[in-house]
Amino acid sequence: MSKTSKLALIPVMLCFFAMGFVDLVGIASNYVKEDLQLTDSVANIFPSLVFFWFLIFSVPTGMLMNKIGRKKTVLLSLVVTVVSLFLPLFGENFPIMLCAFSLLGIGNALMQTSLNPLVSTVMGGGNLASTLTFGQFIKAIASFLAPYLAMWGATQVIPSFGYDWRVLFGIYFVIGIIAAVLLGVTPIEEERIEGKASSFAECIKLLGTPIVLLSFFGIMCHVGIDVGTNTTAPKILMERLGMTLNDAAFATSLYFIFRTIGCLTGSFFLRVLPNRTFFIISVVMMALSMCGLFIGTEKWMLYTAIALVGYGNSNIFSICFAQALTSMPEKQNEVSGLMIMGLFGGTIFPLLMGFASDAIGQAGAVIVMAIGVIYLFTYVGKVKN
Repeated sequence: MSKTSKLALIPVMLCFFAMGFVDLVGIASNYVKEDLQLTDSVANIFPSLVFFWFLIFSVPTGMLMNKIGRKKTVLLSLVVTVVSLFLPLFGENFPIMLCAFSLLGIGNALMQTSLNPLVSTVMGGGNLASTLTFGQFIKAIASFLAPYLAMWGATQVIPSFGYDWRVLFGIYFVIGIIAAVLLGVTPIEEERIEGKASSFAECIKLLGTPIVLLSFFGIMCHVGIDVGTNTTAPKILMERLGMTLNDAAFATSLYFIFRTIGCLTGSFFLRVLPNRTFFIISVVMMALSMCGLFIGTEKWMLYTAIALVGYGNSNIFSICFAQALTSMPEKQNEVSGLMIMGLFGGTIFPLLMGFASDAIGQAGAVIVMAIGVIYLFTYVGKVKN
């Protein structure tokens, strides 16, 4: 790898950190719920809204990359993300938060679709897999820092903020600007892309291929469980153990800590174990977690369950993505766009979980996530070693 490529990796990795900003939606929606006195079903609109935009923007982003290039598309995603982080600093009323979370979702949809191909451009094909894995590790740092920053803001007097969890938005706003400036001034040579990106209709037709359709649903379940745990774990601790939101926010960080460990160790296990074996182990861990979250009333049991789903869910996306991608090597761009659309699962699950928890408590939300785990068991037979 050239010296230029090495220097380009610094802003690119900072962009992965910015990609992790989307995961603040879990803890932020809990604070908004408390501050605005919302029900679970209304509060869960926020994480659902964030992931709704993956359904709309993933394929158009691929078409946009062909026109303006990968670097400019990532820069556009950073601009949208920075604006989304700036809005809550003006206030916390319902319309402002709706707008902020919508822009956060749009920015992240643009970034998820364009940043990985940009890494491929920077690396020139060398050590791509390990670089992407490291990028996911950097992303996870932003994910599990978010609850701590929100807790810190809510319990410490901060100049210009006072006691306010929204200092989280201010900190990530500054980091987002730094990432955009560094990427903007870094020269990255891109090859001209021939042809045009696939249309929305052409991508949808691929769902007629069974493995693509089943992998799409697998990714929907993975993201739904991911966002669902991120949002619901603190609520379970508050409901069962009587914790305050500031204390219960640790549950979100615990989930992302074990998900980060899973990302780092999973790349090793996937080399030494058959893919199907590791997938089964992962889903069994998630199933045990759902049992713990459903019946647990002790802190140790609930923390263990959160850790299990964090580790178990950490490699589901990569396995499902790889199964779909290798099944149609001549249509990899189209399949990639379709799999990113599967992140729309982060919209459906929180909505259903919100209604279920309003009806019968947080156990209802766990039942919705458990349905996703059951589906992943049915997917086991499709995983090739």
